[in-house]
Parts: sequence; C-alpha cells; structure tokens
Amino acid sequence: MVFMDKDDRIRRFSTGRIIEHWLAIITVGLLIITGLSQKYYYLGISQWFILQMGGIDSVRFIHRLTGLVFLALTIVHILVALVGVLFLDWRPTMLITKKDFHDAVHNIKYYFGIEDCPAPCHRYSYKQKFEYWVILTGAIMMILSGIVLWIPTTVTRYLPGEIVPLAKVLHSNEALLLFIIISIWHVYNAIFSPDVFPLDSSIFTGYISLKRMEREHPLELAELLQEDIKNVQKGTCRGHKGEVKGIANL
Repeated sequence: MVFMDKDDRIRRFSTGRIIEHWLAIITVGLLIITGLSQKYYYLGISQWFILQMGGIDSVRFIHRLTGLVFLALTIVHILVALVGVLFLDWRPTMLITKKDFHDAVHNIKYYFGIEDCPAPCHRYSYKQKFEYWVILTGAIMMILSGIVLWIPTTVTRYLPGEIVPLAKVLHSNEALLLFIIISIWHVYNAIFSPDVFPLDSSIFTGYISLKRMEREHPLELAELLQEDIKNVQKGTCRGHKGEVKGIANL
C-alpha cells in the first residue's frame, strides 16, 4: 500500500526511524567532539573546547555517558531489525546481495558512457548499503574497544593485557575513520549531492517525493504501485534521456 500525501510524497520512514536518526546525530556528534578533542589535545581549538566544558574530567565523563547512550541505541537498532526480520516478516533490505555488486559494475560502465542509464535500485542502493555496514561495523568496534579502555582491569582478568593498547589504537583510529566517512561521504550524499541539494529531508520528514522515488528507487516504486518491474526499468532509463517522464505520470 502506497502512503502518499496531497503533495505526491510517499511515506518512507516511520516516526521511530526519524527519532532514532536524531538521537544518532546528537550522540555521534558529541562522541566525535569529545573524543577528537582528547586525541588532539595539543590543538588550540581542542584546548578551548576542553576548558569550555569544564576541564578534561568533564569531557571524559560526557564522552563515556554519551557512549552508553550510543551503546543502547546500537543494541536497540540491531534487536529491532532482528525481531522485525525473524518474527514480523520484514524484508532485510539492508543486506548486501549479488545484485549490489552487479549494480556497482553497471554504474561504473554508466559513468564511462557504456551503459545508457544507472542501475535501477530497490529501497536502498548499493552505495547506501555499503555505507551503512561500514558505519555499523565501525560503531561496534568503537563500542567494544571503548569498553576495554573504560574498564581495563576487569577486561584483562579474562583477556591478555595486549588487548588494552590494541583497543587504544583501534578506538582512536576508527573514530577518525568514522568521522571522515560521515563528514565526507554521508554529508555529501545527504546534502551536497546534486540529486538532493540543499538537503535530503526524507529522514527528517519521513516523506520522499514521487519524482525522487521514480529516479532513485524505481524498483521499490514499481512494487508499491504493483507495476511491471521491467517496464519501470525501461521507462526510467528512457527518462534519463528525456524521452519519457517515467512512471510518475502513471
């Protein structure tokens, strides 16, 4: 069933997902600021921030408290996904499939002019899936390494002592990597990409325009509208050449 409003927008994200995204923005933002200010403590901006927050002890307390919130968010996210797929008949749309690798190759050919149109996507494209799994696996590594650094004496009762310096290196470098991925890759795709500029507001409003659905998720739209997928692919491809308007007029 297509949930569409009077402005021809389709409901894409639930209220729960919107709240989850806002919480993720706030917690990840705090973790990055408080974490990188400790990593690069010798920089003037880090020292200014630490002083504004009441000193290094306050920064560490906020970082750990936010880390607990982030841990809870991650656990809830994974559990909800598992329950939904296993018991509520949700489709595992974020799983990487063989089609995603074919789509990646197809789009490379498209960028070089070998293919006539981009690979048609369902609910999530291969780029979104790869980004999701990189961030999720990185978040899990950050959580595990952060726990080791928080309670090293307890952890080393059961694991070798080498786990502590390993966790320190992993936590610090993985934090920097996630910061780069989020600030460059994710922010570009969500804000500066020509397809969504000045902002992809779907995760904040829960709605996406029918025109964007036609262009970015034609297979999902075809399923929602119970149209023939092959005809949708053909129409979307021709639409890139300006020959047809596509399924938005169906």
